[in-house]
Amino acid sequence: MPRQSSGNEDTRSASLSSRKSQVTHQSNHSSSGGSDSTSGNGVPPQVFTSPTVGKREEADVLRARCLVALILLVAVSGVATAANLLVKQQERKIFENQFVGYATQIGASARSRVNQFFDALDSFASSIGAHAEAENALLNTSWPFYRIPSWSVQAEKLAKQTGVENPTLGMAPIVQEDKREQWERFAAEQHPIWYQESIEQEGYTKFTAQELVNFTFPYVHFYDAEDGFQIKPVSRPGEVAPWFQTYPVGMFVGDSVLVSNIDSILASRQTEEIYSITKITRRPNIGFTRISIDADTTIPGSQILQPIFDRADTEADGRKMVAYLIISLPWMGYFTDLLADGEDGIIVVLESACPKLVEDGIPSGRENLTESDRNIVTYQVDGPNAVLLGEADLHDPKYDSLVVNIVFLDLGVDQSQLPEGSCVPKLTLHVYPSAALEESFKTDNSLIYTVVIVVIFAFTCLVFMLYDFSVGRRQRTVMDRIVKQDRIVSDVFPTAIRDRLYENQAKNVSNGIGIEGDDGTFGLNENFYGRSSTVGSAPLADLFPSVTVTFADLVGFTAWSSAREPHHVFILLETIYGAFDKLAYRHGVFKVETVGDCYVAAAGLPEPKEDHAVAACRFARDCLRKMKDVILKLEVSLGPDTSDLDLRTGIHSGQVTAGVLRGERSRFQLFGDTMNTAARMESSGERNRIQISQVTANLITEAGLAQWIIPRSTKMFVKGKGEMQTYWVRKNTKSIKPKGTDLQSDMSTLEETAETEGSSERTEEDSGIEGMNRTDRLVEWNVDVLASLLEQVVVSRGGVVNQIQNLSEAETKIGINGGTVLEEFTPVIPLKRFDAEELERRQRTANVDIGEEAKYQLRHYISTISGMYPDNAFHNFDHASHVTASVKKLLARIVNIGEGTCLAVSIPSESVDLVDLAGHSYGITSDPLTQFTVVFSALIHDVDHPGVPNTQLVKENTRCAQIYKKSVAEQKSVDIAWDMLMSDEYSALRACIYQTEDELRRFRQLVVNTVLATDIADRELQALRKARWETAFSNVELSDDSVERDDRKATIVIEHLIQASDVSHTMQHWHIFKKWNERFFMECYRAYKEGRADSDPSQNWYKGEIGFFDYYVIPLARKLQSCGVFGVSSDEYLNYAIANREEWVREGEALIQQYLVTFKRENLLIAVLQE
Repeated sequence: MPRQSSGNEDTRSASLSSRKSQVTHQSNHSSSGGSDSTSGNGVPPQVFTSPTVGKREEADVLRARCLVALILLVAVSGVATAANLLVKQQERKIFENQFVGYATQIGASARSRVNQFFDALDSFASSIGAHAEAENALLNTSWPFYRIPSWSVQAEKLAKQTGVENPTLGMAPIVQEDKREQWERFAAEQHPIWYQESIEQEGYTKFTAQELVNFTFPYVHFYDAEDGFQIKPVSRPGEVAPWFQTYPVGMFVGDSVLVSNIDSILASRQTEEIYSITKITRRPNIGFTRISIDADTTIPGSQILQPIFDRADTEADGRKMVAYLIISLPWMGYFTDLLADGEDGIIVVLESACPKLVEDGIPSGRENLTESDRNIVTYQVDGPNAVLLGEADLHDPKYDSLVVNIVFLDLGVDQSQLPEGSCVPKLTLHVYPSAALEESFKTDNSLIYTVVIVVIFAFTCLVFMLYDFSVGRRQRTVMDRIVKQDRIVSDVFPTAIRDRLYENQAKNVSNGIGIEGDDGTFGLNENFYGRSSTVGSAPLADLFPSVTVTFADLVGFTAWSSAREPHHVFILLETIYGAFDKLAYRHGVFKVETVGDCYVAAAGLPEPKEDHAVAACRFARDCLRKMKDVILKLEVSLGPDTSDLDLRTGIHSGQVTAGVLRGERSRFQLFGDTMNTAARMESSGERNRIQISQVTANLITEAGLAQWIIPRSTKMFVKGKGEMQTYWVRKNTKSIKPKGTDLQSDMSTLEETAETEGSSERTEEDSGIEGMNRTDRLVEWNVDVLASLLEQVVVSRGGVVNQIQNLSEAETKIGINGGTVLEEFTPVIPLKRFDAEELERRQRTANVDIGEEAKYQLRHYISTISGMYPDNAFHNFDHASHVTASVKKLLARIVNIGEGTCLAVSIPSESVDLVDLAGHSYGITSDPLTQFTVVFSALIHDVDHPGVPNTQLVKENTRCAQIYKKSVAEQKSVDIAWDMLMSDEYSALRACIYQTEDELRRFRQLVVNTVLATDIADRELQALRKARWETAFSNVELSDDSVERDDRKATIVIEHLIQASDVSHTMQHWHIFKKWNERFFMECYRAYKEGRADSDPSQNWYKGEIGFFDYYVIPLARKLQSCGVFGVSSDEYLNYAIANREEWVREGEALIQQYLVTFKRENLLIAVLQE
């Protein structure tokens, strides 16, 4: 985002320019007037009698006018130049300040990463030494005959803490000359063991352990550079340090030689040097090297040696260095993910205090080293990315004065203790800006000012020749235009709270455990980087006398989240809060925290802000607008009712105490009565409204923005404060422009800039989503759900979709054999059996695309289905989508390992990837087609529902009742949806669903059983289901085999799954239950009013719902729990069912009366509209 100068400074500059120009024109006006007067009154007769005199006077006037024009030209040139220089100077200042912030952030973050890595490296080496010491004492062994157990697991943890991608790690024991042959035998014995262990832990598949052994030379060797890099055994006397265990396993040198048993000391001059220094300092050491990222490319990096000692006690006498860890990693990884997108063009020069190694060691005369003798690498940081520029200092010399020098890594070694020619590097970061970064802060303001001033000059000269009055008028018009064009965007963001608690302990690396004194006060405490503060240090806390606190709560979130999967809840919160974060940054508001579904922010801290109340109101208003945009887009991916969420906001101004509360998970926090009052403003407010206190309203009024607020009609009672007069902030303040002060003009500029930026970020896709109605968004959500399941179906077949062949006859026969859907019902559906290869393929293969044609047909099919749902209060497309969401949630929660009393086999967790995960849910998740069919059935189960129960249809003897006899609505839905799916226009969709006749019949049978299960009013069918459940889940041994037994259980579980989803509102949050209970009542009551029901439902609705809970809902929830298939969802559904039953007992009768009032009001409104 281009940075611009502050609005106040530009306004003062424009005002100064205006005053200068006005003074100049007043002077010119006086001169002109005097000249004309002399010319007119001096010798008027001679003007007509002597042409020479007239010409001379005209020449005098012309000279005077030219002189005035010259003066104007000089004045305008001076003003234009001054304005140009001032604007550029301001842009330069903003650029320099922002660069320093970027440089400091890069240095602090990179240094923190490398310090944390070295701490982890030291801990890893210590743990190895301690374990080896214990094992050697137990087994009477000693170094170097030691193998690190679970090497790959531990090495992988360390690799992740490096902060870079793909580091390499190895352990090299120090082997004395007299133990070399013995160690080679030990290594030959241990290589197959740790190769196999690492292959299993890393999932390495390229070679087997035996093949890796074959690639390993059985003796300690090296590459002889003087003999064409031939592999030769190490024959020199003295100790060697062969590579032993490596991460990742299978590190090759060339094409067929592993690094194992290569003497790391002789690997390179670099390694030999840092090894010799490490032996002296007994501390870690680093060296510059090159890292291979592919067969042809290497990049600069570091080689780190971490010593390992034979004793864990650092104070023990005779403690020896017995091995060391060798880590190779690129420097570039330390400079990624440090800045946000758009913060580009930062040049980072990494320089080592030690020169490059040469064949004879380190060159002397370090003060006379040339750049080619120094270890220097230059990177460019562009937002979260870093790019290698070269191995030299490649920064632009014109930015030398802006350099920020940061010590990147100091190992704390006294160089004077080292032999001459040796060096332990101290790494320094020299951070420079680039021309690209500076260019991003440049604007066209200087050019605009110059052009405007030139235009002013032209207009002034023209008007000056006509008459003096026009000069002043035209000048004021031009200056007004300049002021209107002088709009500046201020990039305001609270300055980060600097870590001042641990300045005196920066070099005292410790284990980071806080120390609490006997009196309960904190002396040593853990900071953000894991270092200790000084004893008795004062807390970091400040009093901010003028702050405005905002609480914004998501209304309806608790009920919405009760019907969602956990990751959907976090998608919603992350998206909404992420949008709020951008708005907070834009308005200069500080995000304090998020408490559950409440977003807390404050304006006026950590940096004081004069217009904190105005900024908070602007922020709250924009959050309200953004909230609606976000939830409309999210409803497509998160499903029904998402767009029903709203925002309730409360704001209060006053003083707060803010600071870092030290201890576990330290963070910046706010305390005080202002926080409590702001929370009361929110909790007592209304959805989609912003409520502010009297104090905040006064600040808004003082800012000249009283038109922004309106008083609340009733006073609010606040605990501890009594009655309070509060105010609402108007939702739309865009057209209300503040007048008068520079501060208000700046805020107006901020508003317009924010809205302009917000509109520029919208894409065509976003606009399309905003133009959808609720049904369209639900259609898109259902398309996404079913398309993702279809992708898994296609993957299970190998990822190929062929045109259906030889299935036309089978498709034609199904459903038209003269019988009804009910006659197709079967108590046991043979499901697809577990296939290990298919499971591995599904786990390994990314989702495939079902194709544009199939997806178009799927969207068209669902859209047509949505149009076939009548406009019933309850049995409508909205409810079908709600049922679909519940089915999707339950399928996602199906557990696979030993939960519940009905699972006969307990599977160890380490085998979870190689067994039939879905098989222990009785095969429900073995086949993606089963999952797709259950979700598909939920979507179509109420198509063309008449809005009355089946008993009423039979009583009315409708045509459908004559055909189906029982389960009338359900059978009709199956026939309608199936017939439409079998039409030619959905051939590509059908090809994705099934490819064989077996799949077609299984799909049909699952649809029939699942939809028919939603008829819970038929007592005969319910009794049969109950008996089948008892048969399937009884402890009595059945005669059928295990396959049929699992299919029986799966069939009845699927039926109960759809039943639970059909009434899932009774087993979700109370607000969801109330919503759908009211809709169902409205549907039944309307049927009664229309003469399609025998009794008034309001008379027995209260007791009927209690009975429904007692005899159907709660027993159904207990069945879901007892079968052990649905994990925590079964407990969740049961708990909600019991809670809703208790709540209904308390409030049910009152709610029925509200339902009746609502029904009458809606009927009255319909009647008025019809008239």
